[in-house]
Amino acid sequence: MNTTLIIIIVAIAVLAIGAAVWMFLEKRKTERLRSRFGPEYDRLAESEGDRRQAEKVLAQREKRVSRLDISPLTPEDRDRFASSWQAEQSRFVDDPRAALANADRLVTEVMKARGYPMGDFEQRAEDVSVDHASVVENYRIAHDIALRDRRGEATTEQLRKGLLHYRMLFQELLEGRVGEPAEVRR
Repeated sequence: MNTTLIIIIVAIAVLAIGAAVWMFLEKRKTERLRSRFGPEYDRLAESEGDRRQAEKVLAQREKRVSRLDISPLTPEDRDRFASSWQAEQSRFVDDPRAALANADRLVTEVMKARGYPMGDFEQRAEDVSVDHASVVENYRIAHDIALRDRRGEATTEQLRKGLLHYRMLFQELLEGRVGEPAEVRR
């Protein structure tokens, strides 16, 4: 074999190994993001129409949230918020619309106390998705119901469902744990 042929074979082998390593790393990144974001990964991949673009967006979310000072609640704040939540659940029987509106406000207050920035709703949902991906869809559903209620379009059953969706997120935020991937707890 001449030297040129050996160089070509080595170059092809290096390129093949490089491509295999790149594919392996891309697959691991996808698996990590899918595991961390669960249903949020799928929702974003569908809305973006491109898995790579969705992964880029999720990686940007992780980077943004890593710069935030998000912390668990103090025991006093946790007790205060838990008591407020119990009061709103009790209020639902007599005034479901006020209970849902107050649940929306209470979730926002807990997020603020934990250190989440209080930008627009979509930014809050994106930030929450990083550590609470399994319940962020509950946040979106509950918020949508709250918006429909403000327009006078929500039924009592929808208000009840909205309160349940808020409760799932509220419990996660109150306890300060990260979300369970891919499954909404009941």
